[in-house]
This record gives sequence, C-alpha cells and structure tokens, in this order.
Amino acid sequence: MNKHAVYHVVDVPYAYAKDKDTLTVRIRTARNDVKVCKVYYKCRYDWTNPFEVQEMKLMSQSELFDYYEADIKVEKNRYRYFFELLDNEGNNIYFDDRGFRGEVEKPEATGFQFAYIGEADVYEEVKWLQEAVVYQVFPDRFYNGDKANDPENTEKWGGEITQKSMFGGDLQGIIEKLDYLKELGITLLYLTPVFKSTSNHKYNTADYFDIDTQFGTIETAKELVVGCHERGIKIVFDAVFNHSGSDFFAFEDLLKNQENSKYKDWYFPYEYPVSLEKINYYTFANGAAYMPKLNTANEEVKEYLLKVGEYWVKEIGIDGWRLDVCDEVDHQFWKAFRKRVKAVNKEAVIIGEIMHEASSFLRGDELDTIMNYPFKGAMVDFFAVRKINEVQFDNILTMNRTIYMDSVIKQMWNLFDSHDTKRFLTECDGDVEKMKLAIAFQFSYMGVPYIYYGDEVGMAGGDDPQCRGCMVWDKEKQNTELLELYKKLIAVRHENKALVHGEYKEIYLRNNVVIFERSLEDETIIVAINNNDEAVKAVVEVSAETIDLVSGKAVSIENELQLDKMEFKILKVIR
Repeated sequence: MNKHAVYHVVDVPYAYAKDKDTLTVRIRTARNDVKVCKVYYKCRYDWTNPFEVQEMKLMSQSELFDYYEADIKVEKNRYRYFFELLDNEGNNIYFDDRGFRGEVEKPEATGFQFAYIGEADVYEEVKWLQEAVVYQVFPDRFYNGDKANDPENTEKWGGEITQKSMFGGDLQGIIEKLDYLKELGITLLYLTPVFKSTSNHKYNTADYFDIDTQFGTIETAKELVVGCHERGIKIVFDAVFNHSGSDFFAFEDLLKNQENSKYKDWYFPYEYPVSLEKINYYTFANGAAYMPKLNTANEEVKEYLLKVGEYWVKEIGIDGWRLDVCDEVDHQFWKAFRKRVKAVNKEAVIIGEIMHEASSFLRGDELDTIMNYPFKGAMVDFFAVRKINEVQFDNILTMNRTIYMDSVIKQMWNLFDSHDTKRFLTECDGDVEKMKLAIAFQFSYMGVPYIYYGDEVGMAGGDDPQCRGCMVWDKEKQNTELLELYKKLIAVRHENKALVHGEYKEIYLRNNVVIFERSLEDETIIVAINNNDEAVKAVVEVSAETIDLVSGKAVSIENELQLDKMEFKILKVIR
C-alpha cells in the first residue's frame, strides 16, 4: 500500500458538516491502490459500545489519487472516527490521528475527533443558485434603450472598440431585452459595475450609492430588478471593494489635504505629497493610478462598504453580489460582509472573482462560490486549442472538485470566457463545432453554466477590450444554429435535475473522448463527447436503453458507444 498518498485532516473538505446532523468525511489514497475503504465512527464520549462501520464510496479519481467519501451520523453530533484500508493484495491497515497501525488497540484514545457540529457553523447551500443559468452583461455593450443618457462621443453601435470607447448601452436597454433572456432560459443575470464612474467598465468607482448617469438612475435600476423578478430571473450586481476610483470622495480629500486628510488611513500612501503622477500609493495591480487600494482593515472603510453591500440588497432588491478582486481583501471583511448581506436576505448570494484555488474563502463563512477560472482554463486547453488530452483535462477538474465542499462545487460559476478574457469562439479559431462540444460539457458538468453575452449568437473577440464588443442583434449576423443549441441545452438542464444535483462519475477517458455519468436517485444520464476529427467507438461497461435529450432519438448501449467526429450525446437512461 502506498502510504505516502494517504491523507486526511479534520477540516474542510476532508471533514465538514453536510447539515446539522451529518458529517461528511473524505480520505485520499493512491489511485487503484485500495480495494475497500471503511470508516469506523461513534460518539466521542461513548467508551463502551462498538464503533459503527460504513464502507466509503469512491467519489472521484485523478491520475494519481482516489478520493473516498462517506456521510456519517451519531447522536448529539460529537464524532470520533478512524479508517480501515484494504489493498488489492488483501493487506489491511488502520489510519487514525496517530497515523498508520496494523491494529487499533484503544481506538477511543487515538481516533480523529470532530468535536461537535455547531448549527451556526453549518454552511447552508443555495439551491436556487445551483439550479441557475448565468448570463453576464457588460452594460455599455448590450443594448441602447435610452439615447438621452448617452455620454459625449458615443460611438456608432458595433464600431471600433478601444479602451475608452462608449457605445451607449444602458439599464433601459437591458430592461427591453429581458424577454429575450427569458426565452433563452436565463435565470440569473450578472451585470458588471453600474455605479458612477469615469470609465466604460466602471471598475473605478466614484460613488457606490448611485447609478452612473450613462446607464440610468436608481429608479431605472429598481425597474430592472422588478422586471427580472417578474420573469423568474435573479439579478446580481458587481462591486469593487478592493479599490475605489481616484475621484472617490475619500481619495479626493487625501489628494487635497494630504497628511491632514481625515481619510488618509482609508488608503496606503507610501509618502507625501500623494500624487496621481508619481503613483506613490498602493493601487490595484501595478501602477493603476485611477484605482487606489482601499484599507478594509480601517473600521470606517469597513463600515462604509458594508453599508453599500446592505443597501443594494435591501433597498433595490438585487439578489446578491459578484465581488471584484476579492482575494486581495481580508477574510475578516468578507466574514462581516456575509453576515450583513445575509441578515437582509438569507437567499442572497456572494460570488467571488478568484481566478485560482480559493479554499480559504469557501469554508462556508465568507463566499458562496467563485467564478470557476480553473474550469475555464481546462475548457480552453482541451476543447478550443487541444493542447491537453482527456486525462489531463479530467485531472484539472478532479482537483478542482475535491478541494471544496460538495455544495460549493454545485454552485461554481462555470465560465469559459468573460469580459476579461478572449471569447471562446476566438480561442477556437472560429470553429463552431469545437464550441458546441464545450457548451455540451458545460451544461452537463457539475456547477452553474455561465454565458457571456453574445456567445449564444457566435460573437468573437480577442483580449480586452476586443472581448467587449457590441451585442449582435441583427438576426442576419447571428449564428442561429448556435442560439438554438443554447436554448435546447438550457431546457435540458432545467428539466433534468440529475444534471444539477446529481453525482458525477467518469466512465471513459481515452483518445480525447470523455464519457461520464450524472445520477440522482433513480435518474441516470450518460454524457459522451468525442473531441476528435474522426469517428470513434468507445467500449464501456454500460448496457442500457436511453433517449438522446438533444436529438430525441432512442439510443441502445450494449457495452459500446459509436460517436461521429466532433459529436456529443446526452443520454437519459430509460431502462
């Protein structure tokens, strides 16, 4: 047995409260090294009764590791447990708080202990978020519904895109296109910042309590929220609490009064006089003069921003926040932010823009989930540019799945492009067939499918700002075949809860073919994707009668699946 690979710790995600009466425990072993894994458990104050025993299920595999999981329950939720591992040669070994041993003489003394499930510590998953389909809008580029609020030098719709160009898109334009989003099947609308700001992207906030005039007014925002809710669509705003704009009142006071400014501790000046030209203060990224970094450890800053978070949820009715650069803001702030927002609306969601592993923010007391950029990277590399194979692709996703609680995984925003990256069709070098495979995977994998406006009609675009083009509304210029595929896959996901809440299991990974299963209670769906330019025959240990949820055709699986080149199938088992 490869003991080097065995790992468990009494902490998320290896031990966490699934609910107030259930503890989820996981253990990692070397791939295909352990035949049976058992967990022994009982109340940590029970000194006389034998341990309960449960065989753990294999929840996931990567190229190197297997991950076993079990849900256990004891009276009063005070746990003591240890593991038994049986390898393929019939050798068994025990693993507890003191390490490995051939036998456990006094397990009550050496077992792992999860002392108590405190109900206040239990993370409450957000079911509506798990079942959502997200649509991201960059407001200036979506639709111009009110020409009266167009800024000076507004460009002709669809014109040349620069870092500073404005095209007149606004909140009224989004309101006028809500029926389009409803017909598409969208249930969650995410807007990049709409607060007062000098830029087209609005990530340099001048006033957190007001809508930028080029987008409308607070009354327009209220109308948009109501319009969304009437159509069964939730809405999330974007906020930047890592930094403000250089024209924010506190920074303007710092520039004016320097060392005597009562707001000098709201920022991080290196020296005086503070100067926009010298950029002698901490900023977003490096040298972004117009984005000075806020000091969220300062109680005044903290309270100001907490009031912002509370106000838009309570007074305007938005359904949550997407938080820019949130991994550069301290954990204590986000803990307080969560409490403040959830006190107003328990069902409001908090989504972080974190482009990497983010387990320290996803323990249940800060964010609800993140924008899943590791997923995006894997999708680009496997489907669009084909520089990794199916095993590497699966390894990335397995690692991404096994570092978080199951409820958080189901809430991940699974994007493959955004306003900060090349559009996926551009990554595919314009190959729509590649994009179709990626969309099929996105809508059948664990997590929340995420559409960047215009992807559904075949919009292309390179790095920022080219990825922020004007939405194509001319049907003659839209890829209507792609649009219909999106509508179909959205409907399939809404109608089949196994694709939302179901377990994920790899069935076949070979020669750039990925086949997996999603299962929930008595519902099973098999997804097969052939990322090749030639037909393949996949030999699988499956025998079933199915219906293709996209084509509607009956498909019989008798230990093999025939896939045409660049083909996908989403097959629901009927018997």
